[in-house]
Amino acid sequence: MTTVVVPVRYPLTEHSRETLRAAVELADERDADLTVLHVDLYQDDRRVTWSDLKRAVERAVGRRERTRYVVRRSFLVEETILDEVAAEDADVVVIGSAQSSRWRKALRSLLGEPDVEGYLREELDCELVTVAV
Repeated sequence: MTTVVVPVRYPLTEHSRETLRAAVELADERDADLTVLHVDLYQDDRRVTWSDLKRAVERAVGRRERTRYVVRRSFLVEETILDEVAAEDADVVVIGSAQSSRWRKALRSLLGEPDVEGYLREELDCELVTVAV
């Protein structure tokens, strides 16, 4: 079974909605399970619940079968996304171009000039789809 993971912000921004719509379309095309992930940052002191995320996603793209909603608490968004992608053994990760830029900045501090897609493909053996937002 194919699994698509899409990290989103909460509350959903317009960029998150566009990325989410692209992930839904891809999951439908590939008959895949979809995991919608939000990383709730400790430093923001906001408590987003699973049901908050589910309601927001359903308002944006409608009720979905074979969709899992995950909220993780962390200090680092990018690391948590990578951990979730690995835990899910995801086949595809769909991110918005804004998220891709954040990953580049985070990885640049560790690796110099990063190739995010190459890094994910090498480290997680998954496809990365970047949505222009």
